[in-house]
Amino acid sequence: MHVPPILRDLVVLVGIAIPVVALATRLRVPTIVGFLLTGMAIGPYGFGLIRDLTSVQALAEMGIILLLFSIGLELSLTRTLRLGRALVQAGGIQVVTTLAVVAAVAVLLGASPSHAVVFGALAALSSTAIVLKVYSDRGALDGPDGRIVVPVLVFQDLCIIPLVLLVESLGGAAETPGHLALRVGGSVVAVAVLVLGGRVVVPRVLAAVAAVRSRELFTLSIVFLGVGAAVASALAGLSLALGAFLAGLIISESDYGAQALADVVPFRDALSGLFFASVGMLLDLPAVTAAPGPILLATAGVILIKAPLATAAALSLGRSLHVSVVSGLALAQVGEFSFILATMAAPLGLLSAAGYQLFLGAAVLTMLAAPFLIGAAPAIANRIAPPPSLDPADAEAELLDDHVIIVGYGVNGRNLARVLAGTGIPYVILEQNVETVRQAREDLQPILFGDATRAEVLEHVGIARARSIVFAISSPSDELRGVAVARGLSPTVHIIVRTRYVGAMEDLRHAGASEVVPEEFETSIEIFSRVLRHFEIPSNVIGREVQAARAELYGMAAGTGGGEAQLEALAQLGVHHAVEILEIEPGARAVRESPTTLDLRRETGATVIAAVREGRVLHNPDPAFRFVPGDTVVLAGDDEALAVARPLFLGSRTRPDPDTAG
Repeated sequence: MHVPPILRDLVVLVGIAIPVVALATRLRVPTIVGFLLTGMAIGPYGFGLIRDLTSVQALAEMGIILLLFSIGLELSLTRTLRLGRALVQAGGIQVVTTLAVVAAVAVLLGASPSHAVVFGALAALSSTAIVLKVYSDRGALDGPDGRIVVPVLVFQDLCIIPLVLLVESLGGAAETPGHLALRVGGSVVAVAVLVLGGRVVVPRVLAAVAAVRSRELFTLSIVFLGVGAAVASALAGLSLALGAFLAGLIISESDYGAQALADVVPFRDALSGLFFASVGMLLDLPAVTAAPGPILLATAGVILIKAPLATAAALSLGRSLHVSVVSGLALAQVGEFSFILATMAAPLGLLSAAGYQLFLGAAVLTMLAAPFLIGAAPAIANRIAPPPSLDPADAEAELLDDHVIIVGYGVNGRNLARVLAGTGIPYVILEQNVETVRQAREDLQPILFGDATRAEVLEHVGIARARSIVFAISSPSDELRGVAVARGLSPTVHIIVRTRYVGAMEDLRHAGASEVVPEEFETSIEIFSRVLRHFEIPSNVIGREVQAARAELYGMAAGTGGGEAQLEALAQLGVHHAVEILEIEPGARAVRESPTTLDLRRETGATVIAAVREGRVLHNPDPAFRFVPGDTVVLAGDDEALAVARPLFLGSRTRPDPDTAG
């Protein structure tokens, strides 16, 4: 029986990728590296297990679309648009200076001006797929460096059109100035239509789809919107990935962003690996091993040129040297869209066969090095960036004792500072945004510019004398490093961390955090509280319920939880469950029964959260407890479970008579 080549190639690729990626994970090496190595091994220049890359590259293109789409879903269009200055200023400086410097170096090495400009254009772009993938895995998209790297990468993607036009012009395939202006203007209009039209149309479409209550239809619609936006972007002359990224940003602003991300992630993880494997297949290993010198020099040159220039671009925004260096190292590789430019330049005579292989070798090696550079960037930045200078305004920090250190002056940091000031508790704030520090000092806040992941900074603000340190930042990787450094400097300081997800609690506690407050759980608590308030439950009862729920989660995270029962109780705080409060009536089946003897969970699917008797809330009533008329019971479960459980607590006047019903 005939086996389609694409299936055979997929079996080979995935079969070899599984052990390689598993080994990379075991060695704590980024999985991207595993896929790149897999591609190098099985490609036409390796063992030749896959010689025709056409089918694999088609699937890899789909993987890139889903990867950028899902990353857009993890971000926010509103926050991204607020980074306009970073996008235009830092992105513009990075692209223009990289192109100019690389072109100048190429001319000095003997390249013609047109060939030199092409090399500059190829080096100017960074890998959106790799950088955002690594940042997403590290939870650093919202960190100080993430807020620089993401806009610069978006700007680079927007530059693909002018760079394509530049290559065509250098190759003699230029259009008239009028046609060039029309294409550029059309690209700008296309982006505006995708963004503005999407923000109006997409929420309405998804609301209509969600109303059908079909999971399959919702998933199909999400994939259609992502792929459709990519195709529309390509038809307008932009990149497929840019359209998918914009679609993800738009959907992330709707009420359906979280579910859309959950539906896309399995496809993304399966297909994006094909892209990285296909990049590895392009590397001519015999050519690299035969003459490694030029390729290694080109690789080192790209990194050594791009990193400082990208650092300078970040510094132009007023960011600290530490954050700027981290951002520069994150952008110090060649991007996937550079392959598009190289493919265009070669037939136009702007890239010789040797030059093309030199580019491929250097590009793949910089991509291979990118995850390691990003991982090592904070340590490298710590060596390059000197400790913050101590001006007279900082001297007060050295006099503090029994105080609170607030890391981050966002919404949470401001609220905490306001409360501490009102209660007379001394505190000091650490912040890495220069503009935020300036404005806070104008408001007479005790704020210092500094990186809380650095020991010398924490020592300067008196970590050894502080009673507590609160991490209120949006970068999980920085939180983890900061907690570890703070705990190493002071075994007694009370460390509180505000993090985004419940899943991060274990790592933070292991690093030394005393308390971890996950936003994800606190949001569910707020939902729970509002449901109870809607039922006009007294505020003291709500407070006790909230306290019990928090005790269950935080006790469970500390290893003192009650196992399966607590997990079930925690699940019932989510939006997928409803809560109902009933007063037990005389004659009800529940009278003289307990939650255990009723076997409520098995018979109905509902669960008793608490019972209220004479104003006293009983959490997890003991086996001797029995319901009596006048008790209040708090039930949780889905609508169907509550409908079955409700009659058990109602008297004969409200229950249907089984002898007459029907």
